[in-house]
Amino acid sequence: MVVILSWAVVPGAVLAAEPVQTAEGFAVPQPVPRFQFPRDHGSHPDFALEWWYITGHLSETNGVRYGFQATFFRRSTPRMEKPGSATESFGDQQLHLAHMALLEVQTGRFRHQERIQREGWNASASVDGLDVRNGNWSLRMSEPMTTGGGSSMELRGGIRGEAAFRFRLDPVKPLVVFGTNGVSRKAVESTAASHYLTFSRLRVSGELVLDGQGRSIQGEAWMDHEFSSSQLGRDQVGWDWASLQLRDGREVMAYRMRRSDGTTDRFSTLAWVGQEGVVTQVGSDRFGWETQGEWRSPATGAVYPAAVVLTAEDPVDGRRRRYRIEPLVAAQELTGALGGIPYWEGACRVLDESGQEVGRAFLEMTGYAAPLQGRL
Repeated sequence: MVVILSWAVVPGAVLAAEPVQTAEGFAVPQPVPRFQFPRDHGSHPDFALEWWYITGHLSETNGVRYGFQATFFRRSTPRMEKPGSATESFGDQQLHLAHMALLEVQTGRFRHQERIQREGWNASASVDGLDVRNGNWSLRMSEPMTTGGGSSMELRGGIRGEAAFRFRLDPVKPLVVFGTNGVSRKAVESTAASHYLTFSRLRVSGELVLDGQGRSIQGEAWMDHEFSSSQLGRDQVGWDWASLQLRDGREVMAYRMRRSDGTTDRFSTLAWVGQEGVVTQVGSDRFGWETQGEWRSPATGAVYPAAVVLTAEDPVDGRRRRYRIEPLVAAQELTGALGGIPYWEGACRVLDESGQEVGRAFLEMTGYAAPLQGRL
């Protein structure tokens, strides 16, 4: 079954002519795309950068809790002048990176592993649908995936010989696309943009093997699929991102693009996903992102915020909501051990203004170990 998802123009929006390619020859996201599924759940090699990102909260039947991350990255290398040359056969045109992380909430132990491989027999991303792999880690459609529920994915991953998991992921809510007219703009440069597709709530079930012991788990996850050829503007050093799954059945996504002087770029965004999957999105002047405290990484020396307070007007009743995003454990940094980019990505609780826990979240903070200009 092929599902075509097209976009109506946002009232009042100006569809300026966008560059079709970057100076390096990679594609630039265009307004009002016509996505076709299941194909567009797969890879888009015309774009320089792509990721399939899953984060979630899990528990055993006895209440033991975990946080997990599984990410597959595809990165294009500079375009070759002569396709079909000898080096192309070694997979030099595409690099595949992958990150896995597991937090044991009760003990505070955080395990993670990173991989990088060239395109080829041991790493690939299909252009026909969701089928990405890096060694024995993989994310695939297990049933035909349309834009809504009733489909499922299978995730296989692990961390060295310490942990392994096989999860089934079932969408609880329809696919949403963030951005204006199908384009998520990140900076004043029109090339700094992406197509941003999300399943904001997935039901997770399966088995986790930890230190040789198998255990059944269940939980909820969030999945981002984003493809672009540039994620940052010239004066941006990194970003902070959060995904909140509230107990009232709604979700919130927010990203703050950070400028070199520490201020928030005007292209930062917050979006509410309603109970029926309807997206309400606002710009940087309509929400607040306040950092509280500090945590210093013993591995990289980077200093990250210890917590974040997110404020925004609730589109349902117009009230100003205040959510404190508080890490379950401070030490949840992926250190970039293979020459990659260190960043903090971790499981959090969400507290309202009265201190009551009203949801769960994942928080990502990049560019604190070193600016990311020129790398993304």
